[in-house]
Order: sequence, then structure tokens, then C-alpha cells
Amino acid sequence: MFAKLRFLPFKGRLGGVFFLFLLLLLAACTGKQEKLPAQSSLWGETEEGPYDLHEIQASGTIIAGTLSGPDTYYEYHGQGMGPQFMLAEAFAQSIGVVVQMEISPDTATLLKRLEAGEIDFIALEMPTWQTRKDESLLREAIDEWWQPERIKQIQSTASNTTFTVRRHMRPVMQDAAHGIISAYDDLFRRYSSAAGWDWRLLAAQCYQESGFDPQAVSSVGAQGLMQLMPATAEAMGVPDGQTFDPEQNISASARYIRRVSQSFSNIRDTQERIRFTLAAYNGGVGHVQDAQMLARKAGRDPHRWDDVAPFILHLAEPRYYRDPDVRHGYMRGSETEAYVRLIMERWQQYRGSARSFVSGSTPAPAKKSLHDGEYKSQVKSAEEWVPEETSE
Repeated sequence: MFAKLRFLPFKGRLGGVFFLFLLLLLAACTGKQEKLPAQSSLWGETEEGPYDLHEIQASGTIIAGTLSGPDTYYEYHGQGMGPQFMLAEAFAQSIGVVVQMEISPDTATLLKRLEAGEIDFIALEMPTWQTRKDESLLREAIDEWWQPERIKQIQSTASNTTFTVRRHMRPVMQDAAHGIISAYDDLFRRYSSAAGWDWRLLAAQCYQESGFDPQAVSSVGAQGLMQLMPATAEAMGVPDGQTFDPEQNISASARYIRRVSQSFSNIRDTQERIRFTLAAYNGGVGHVQDAQMLARKAGRDPHRWDDVAPFILHLAEPRYYRDPDVRHGYMRGSETEAYVRLIMERWQQYRGSARSFVSGSTPAPAKKSLHDGEYKSQVKSAEEWVPEETSE
């Protein structure tokens, strides 16, 4: 009864689900075995009919296949970037849908996926994009939209994209004589346990992100002291319109750090896990795991940052980001490597000049040691203490 189906991503292609369900229920009740038209299929194209422009518009999503790279498509802080992405996004908007980018390691794979119906078109630097022969309406829509001046303008915008943060930098240390790092030290202390980090490490990361400017905004939309992306802020439960609130921003960031850190729970060394967590906060968990995989293939230790950092940098090179085992493609690795290095250096400076706690706050937990045959409590310094990880 059922033809071979083209399976599509769950998100964005659920239009008509209730209608389809009713049709199937009716067919079951009446005993009819009639095949549904291809265009009414929830899952996509069948062998009996085309999946063309009208079906794409009904689904709400168009799938573009491309190669990863700075001149095609890549992700930066969870945001799609690159000339081919911007072109595909603009075209998708023109036909009333959203675009989903799918990367492949080479053009041969792209062609196979196109013919198999896994992608709707190939977005690469060509006279125009490639579609299947049975997508005549999609082909016409692309040809009509593909105006030289429009393409030139979009490509120019993509090539001129800069990755900056609009911020008013505060001093790296507000009051060194009294061990005060910033106006937000109390908040860093309050929420450091949610991250499982020393509060001064949170402060060092905050300075790298925003320079302690609560109104900082990046060119890709990151906001506030800890430069939370809107989607991350929403996932962490930040109320609408409060991303720039210092307490909401720091609290959500601390909880997000804990979540990212759990992706590297197999790294037992605390200092190493901090480095990997910082890298993932900046560059994305997937990219960091790709670098770990490359390090493992090269015989290096994937749990040691100094062994993985070179491959973070290599993910800006085609021979590495187009490796068949690399799942997330191109990465701006130099930024991530510097991000980790500078924060760790600044944390060391803060540890040497800022107190671990203030009068009236809770000191680091006591540690028992054997002395003269008896156990006595000794308070560990903040440099020795890293909170144990707990589940959220």
C-alpha cells in the first residue's frame, strides 16, 4: 500500500497532519486501499508524484544542500552564516518558507542526496543553483528570483560581515587594592555554584564576553554581560525582555555553563573540563567534539586541551572541516582558541588579586586531614576548591 517515502525533518513539515490522519482513518474504516496523492503526504515525496514548489511551500521548509566553508555556510554562535546561507535564506523568504541547510563532504554526495530527494536544491557558487529535473516550478521560481544585482548585493553583505561586540569596556579590575573585580561580583558569587565554577572564573569569562557592559550586543545578536544568544536565553527560562538584566543574564549563563559542561563529563580532570566547556560556550559543542574526533584520529589525547586546540584551529582548513567524519564543518577556530587562552590567563590574575569570599559569605568547604592521629578540619583555599558537579 505504501510507496517509498522521502523522510523529512520533523520540524517544519507537519502541515496537514490532522487532515492526513483523518484520511487514513476514513480509508481504514471503509476498507478502501486507495493511495494518497503525493502532495498530501506528511512525510514528503513518493514514487508516484513530484515534490515541487507547491509542496515545499505547504511544508513551510526548503532544504538546501551545500559544502561547509567560509564562502558557503557555517555556524557561528548557533547562527547560520556564509554567502550561500544568506542567499538561500533570502530566496526562502521570497517564497514564504524557512531554509534548512544540510552540509555534505563533497559535491558527489550532494548530487546523490539531490537525486534521492533528501534535499531540494544544491546551494553552491555556480551560475545558479541546481535542482532535480522534476522540480520545474522550483526551477522557475529560482530563475525568476536570481537577479544579478540582488545576488551581488547579498554576497557583498555576506563578505563584509564582521563579528564584533558593541560594548563600552569597563576596567579589567574595578578596585585592585580592595580585590573588587566588577560591579557584579556579588552576582558572580551568588550563581557560581550553578555553574560549578569559581566565581572569579565567571568574572573572567564575563570580561571576555562583554567587558562588564550589561548592554553589550554582538553582530550576531548575543546580548548582555555573558552574551547570551536569544535562543539560549529562552531555553534557560529568561523572561521576555530581561536578557539584559544583569542577574537574569548571569544566572541563565551559569546554568547554561553547567549544561555545556555535562557534554564533557567524561573528562575527569576539572581544569581540562573547564577549558573544553569554555571552548564549547564560544564555538559550539559540536565543533569542539569534531576537534576531539580529529585529535583522536591523529593519535592525540581527546581529553587534553593542548592536544585538541591545534585541531580547533585546523577546523578553518578545508582538508579538516571537509573530513568525512566531521559533522559540523567549518569553524572560526582562532577565535575559540584565543577565547579559552585569554579567559584562563585572566582567571589566574583574578585569583591572585580578588578574595575568594567576603565577610559574611560562606567560605570554601572544610577538608579533613589526619594530624597526630586525629582528624582535624582544614579550610581549603579557593584555588584548591572546585565544586562537585551535581545534576540539574
